[in-house]
Amino acid sequence: MKNSSIVKKFRTYFGTGLLVLVPFTLTVYIISEMFLVVDGILQQFVYDILSKKIGLSIGDAPIPGLGFITLIVFITIVGMATRNYFGRQLVHFGEYIVKRIPLINRIYITIQQISNAFFGEQREVFKKAVLFEYPRKGVYSIGFFTQDTRGAVQDALGEIDVVSILAFTTPNPTSGYLLFVPKNEIIELDMPVEEALKLVISGGTISPRTKETGQIEIFEAAPKGQAL
Repeated sequence: MKNSSIVKKFRTYFGTGLLVLVPFTLTVYIISEMFLVVDGILQQFVYDILSKKIGLSIGDAPIPGLGFITLIVFITIVGMATRNYFGRQLVHFGEYIVKRIPLINRIYITIQQISNAFFGEQREVFKKAVLFEYPRKGVYSIGFFTQDTRGAVQDALGEIDVVSILAFTTPNPTSGYLLFVPKNEIIELDMPVEEALKLVISGGTISPRTKETGQIEIFEAAPKGQAL
């Protein structure tokens, strides 16, 4: 009995340790890998220019972080230049040429629309979390309202006023479904979009905090044979 208690405590402590260390370790790993990838884009190029072209003495090997800093500065300068009149005209001229090249224009326009959605001034892609009946009546799914549907889809549906809802899959939110749901059939949830995403990714094990209470609750699985 004593040995069973020790094993149980060990499993509890080990599981708690995993819950603490796994998210932290994976976060550090992903950020470090992203840093290395971004840094590697311009690191060697900038090093060659500074050491060979300009003649600066900066060591025998590229400096870690040099490419990353250069890329950040370059993106910022491009953003500043695009904000003025001549920069905008130059960008429009480049877009005019690219959009008239077959195949390339479709790729460019798609990437441009995605970039505007996530990085543009109107970047609130998911405006609110909602509930709606899916995949059948009586079963509800969490979705994310993106916009009031316009264009060909709304025109084809006539008087039925629909909205665009993005429903992610669990636990992998990188895939999902775009659904057009009648506006009068959705229920707005009293929770931030970020908390609703946590609920989807966790498979329902985390009950997110609401906008009003700010409280969060974690549910534990019920023992076998016991109702929830």
